[in-house]
This record gives sequence, C-alpha cells and structure tokens, in this order.
Amino acid sequence: MDAVRVALLREVLAGTQWPGDARRFAGSLRRSVVPAGGHLLLVGTEGYEPWHLAAHLVDEAAWSGQPELAPTLVRHHVRPGEPPHLSVGLGRLAAARRGHTLLVVAPGSPGEGLLERVHDARRAGATVLSLDGGDPDLGALAHDELSVPASAPDDGMDLDTVQHLVSAAAGENTLPVRRGARRFRDRLARLADHLTAPPPSRW
Repeated sequence: MDAVRVALLREVLAGTQWPGDARRFAGSLRRSVVPAGGHLLLVGTEGYEPWHLAAHLVDEAAWSGQPELAPTLVRHHVRPGEPPHLSVGLGRLAAARRGHTLLVVAPGSPGEGLLERVHDARRAGATVLSLDGGDPDLGALAHDELSVPASAPDDGMDLDTVQHLVSAAAGENTLPVRRGARRFRDRLARLADHLTAPPPSRW
C-alpha cells in the first residue's frame, strides 16, 4: 500500500482508534529495534505468514533511513532450495535474547508450539510485540500488543489493514534529516530576520 492509499485510509478512519493505536504500536517497535541495532524477528502462525508486513517494513526501512526496521522473516516451514531470506526456520527463535525483538502476527490461535517458543524468547530477554486477533495467551506474553478481534470492530477493520497502518507509521516518524534542506531553512530564517529588522538609526 503506497503513501497515498495510507493517507486515504487514515482519512476514512479518522475519529476511530486505529490510526492512533497504530502509531503507538509503531513507536514501541521503533524504540525496541533502533537502539538495539535491529535484530527484528517477524513470525506468523503455521497457517499465516506475514509476507506483506515483512515487505512493507523492508520498504519503510529503506525509505526512512532506519535499516533496523527491516525484519528477518521466520517461517514455520522452509522448503529446500529457497533463497536465504526465505530459509529462516523456527529454530531461529531459540537464539533470541536481550536486544532482539520478536514481532508475532497471529490472526487466530498461535498454537502451543509457537507460544512456547515466544515464552522462551521472552525469558531470554527478547522484547515481544504482538499484532493479533485477541488471543489472551499471546497477549499475556507481549510487552506491547495491538489486537483486532474479528468479531469486535464495527468499522470493518481487519488485521491486514492494521499492518499497513503500523508499517507506514514505523517509517514516517523516522524521516532522515536533509542537511541541504536545513541549510536552506537557516538561510531563509536569516533573510527573514534581515527583512523584518528595524532600520538603522541615523543618530
């Protein structure tokens, strides 16, 4: 989803909780991964792989100048011969520790096996963030959670749409400072000061 569509989506959702909730959660994500230099692990459930969120975070990482936002996609099933970025299995979660962030996307039940791995990662010091459908067990493990229960929203919101809002918010608040633009603003400010200064006294 491009920036124009995200802006339109936010306009449609104005007055609801979702834009603010997405920005809050994106802030938690940035505060976890940027100071730690990255180490973001993104995992879904056995029946749901968050491909689109991974791709959008990679794009936002490049656009915002914050490479730490680019995740490692952790997969439940890795097929032989797949490229390296698609060949990271669940065993990678066992190496998660302090300084790592585990972002779990679970529209439904995450399953006992994934919950155990997430629990172990948290005990080892990893920060756990959850985008989910309201699973209480996963929510109890998360340091921060954004839930979209399938039966609750009256505004037609779903977890896929929230992922777009979160990924866009993750990048937009980390815009790189353009030094050329700053110098231009400085020159403009000095010119404004000069034009508005009182005329020099003749006495």
